[in-house]
Order: sequence, then C-alpha cells, then structure tokens
Amino acid sequence: MQTLNHEHDISLVSNAFGFLRTPINFTPYHSDADVVITGVPFDMATSGRAGTRFGPNAMRQISTQLAWEGARYPWKFNLFDKIKVEDCGDLVYAFGDNQDMCDKLEAHTLKLIENGKKCLTLGGDHFITLPLLRAHAKVHGKMSLIHFDAHADTYSNGSAFDHGTMFYHAPKENLIDPAKSVQIGIRTEFDEKDGFNVLDSALANDMTIDEISRSIHEIVGGNKCYLTFDIDCLDPAYAPGTGTPVLGGLSSDKVLKILRSLKDLEIVGMDVVEVSPAYDHGDITSLAGATIALEMLYLEAFKH
Repeated sequence: MQTLNHEHDISLVSNAFGFLRTPINFTPYHSDADVVITGVPFDMATSGRAGTRFGPNAMRQISTQLAWEGARYPWKFNLFDKIKVEDCGDLVYAFGDNQDMCDKLEAHTLKLIENGKKCLTLGGDHFITLPLLRAHAKVHGKMSLIHFDAHADTYSNGSAFDHGTMFYHAPKENLIDPAKSVQIGIRTEFDEKDGFNVLDSALANDMTIDEISRSIHEIVGGNKCYLTFDIDCLDPAYAPGTGTPVLGGLSSDKVLKILRSLKDLEIVGMDVVEVSPAYDHGDITSLAGATIALEMLYLEAFKH
C-alpha cells in the first residue's frame, strides 16, 4: 500500500492487476491518462444484503475475459487506440467510518477532475454516487443524471448514509436537476413529486431502443450528464449477484444497446455499483458489471 500526499490523506491499494489488465497507478492525478478507474469497496449503506465491498475486485478479475478483444464488437475500434485508461486501485478509508469514505472519495475524485481526468468508479453500494456527484458538481455545476436502477433512490426516510437516499439529497444540494434527469428501469415505489423523468421497467421493456434513446436525449438536452448504473436495473436472471434484486428488469442486451445510443451526450462522470459477488452464479453479475463499465469507456473513446 502506498499513501499519497494530500490534504485529506487519500490512499489507494492495488489488486493484483487493474481493470482490463491496465496498469495500476497509485499517483494518477498528474499522469497522461484520459480516464481513471477507482474502486470503492464500501457497503455500509446497504438496506438489504451486504457484500458489494467485494464488487470492484470481482469486476476487475472477470474483466480479464474482456481484455483480449481488439476491435470490440460492435464499436469496430480498439478502446486503447483512442484513449489511455489507468486503474488507481481501491480507495482506502477509515474502517467503519462512513463520513471518512465520503470525504476521501470526494477529494480524490475532485483532484482527478481538476487534472483533466474522466472518472469511472466501481462500487460498492450505490451511496458512493453522492460524494461522486459532489465532486463533479464543483467543476461542472448542476448536471443531468442518467440513472439505471430498479429503485428510484429518492427516499427521504433513510439515514444520512443510506443507499436509497442519494437522489433525495443530490437535488437539495443543487448537484443535479431532476427535471432534466432520467431514471430507467425503476420497478419499486417512487413519487412523481420528486420531479424525475421515469421510464419505469414495464414501460422501458415495451419501448424500442430508439424510443428510449430519443426520450433520454430530449430530457437531458445539451446538459452535462452523470451516468450511474445500479446492476439491479438488470433482471435477476441476468444479474442475481446484488443486494436488493427485483424481478421484471431489463435484459443485458437492451441496456447495452441503450448505453451505446448515448455516445453523443456530454457524459462527465460514470459509475457501476451494487455488484455483490457472494450472491452471484458463475460470475455472470460481475461480468455484466464489467461489460457495462467497458461500454462506458467506449462512450468516452468514441469522442476521441
């Protein structure tokens, strides 16, 4: 483990290899990377089954199965011909201290953004998106949120650290604009008064890819967007390894096609969360998470 010199005492720890076998760089802030991947092994905000702290490592491990492909289907170009990607390992925070995790993740992410890096973050439970939004908003201002999930995460009755409350707090902190944000795949209780545009699972499953893409583009317009993907947006048939699975979700084929249709939007930050390997079967959830993360990298590479 190597400790970085920073006012918030940020430190990162490496796994045996980085995502897609990319090199681990403990000091990514001043490197020449275009995108920096950070793991956040945090699951103290879960309301269901814990275990997502093991998600970043599981996605890294299974990503070796995705690393061999050159011109990736259907993009027809090699990611690494367009951008440089580095993995800086996992964020280290004081064990059991939720606020310390928030402070260090926000400081780490802000320093990356201020040095011109795009951030792709691997969770961990979905609460990590709140400190990530705080960091991005300090540079980009109020953003649109593109949110794939089974749950709206706009609930006001949770604690300050609860993976169902991030998008209740984020609008109140002026981090995101609900009127220009979209939630896709929701199939649990939500309140229309929260102001988000919701393409719930029943609707999204009946819509074509073009219809969904057109709706997303019309909602966010030319705004800067933050893209967050909770793996339980997928039906448990495609992603059983998660803490709060809900039947009736989207297929992996459909979400990949939707993601690819967003290539012309100004996406300033990205995360994949809620992979819980203890409940997985044959690594299919970890593979889904890693593949979605890879598609996010291609969204960035497409612009270069």
